[in-house]
Amino acid sequence: MHNSQQAPSPGKVMIIFAHPDDAEGNCGGTTAKWAKEGQVIHYLVLTNGDKGSEDLSMTSGKLAEIREKEQEAAAKILRVSGVTFLGVPDGELEESPHLRKEITRIIRLHQPAVVFTHDPWKLYQLHPDHRAAGFLALDAVIAARDHLFYPDQLVQGLKPFRVKEVYLFGTDNPDFLVDISEFLELKLQAVRCHESQGLTAPGVQERIRNRASEVGEAKGYLYGEAFKKIEI
Repeated sequence: MHNSQQAPSPGKVMIIFAHPDDAEGNCGGTTAKWAKEGQVIHYLVLTNGDKGSEDLSMTSGKLAEIREKEQEAAAKILRVSGVTFLGVPDGELEESPHLRKEITRIIRLHQPAVVFTHDPWKLYQLHPDHRAAGFLALDAVIAARDHLFYPDQLVQGLKPFRVKEVYLFGTDNPDFLVDISEFLELKLQAVRCHESQGLTAPGVQERIRNRASEVGEAKGYLYGEAFKKIEI
């Protein structure tokens, strides 16, 4: 397994994910580390997370507002430069031409050299939003590079853009390990922002810590995060 002591040369990174809290749990340590090393990191959150509650008095509208605020707070802790919310209802994310076009537009607008997203090929991935998010992000990465996809965007001043690297999280086949030993506490702090999801619970925090320890052990790190790296 490859390892990363440093981020790629200073540039832009986009993390495309299904729900508020997905990024912190999967790549929060890497985000904090790379931001400190000079990367400009942007979040693209595809759903509004409006279904994730066991509180029978909670409404979808109220939950969506809560989760947006939680996501913004977590992003601030990790020094993420900005957050874009597409606001698709939780559980309704689909691999539609409309969404692919919109994600392509956002990639062309921000021009990230690196994209992080869900591994849509993870075995027995039950959550449909996670599968759809991964496929949408990857399909948009390909569309963004070719000018004949969505020429109306070119008229709007959005030039074709080639993403150089994609890192898939939640993967069965990791081959790229990041040492997050100095950044685990920031990751956990960011995760705790998602109070509505029960992520402040000591048991949850301990599971995240234990998982990072298991991942890092492969390279002798105290804590790590692992990804499948794809060069475009």
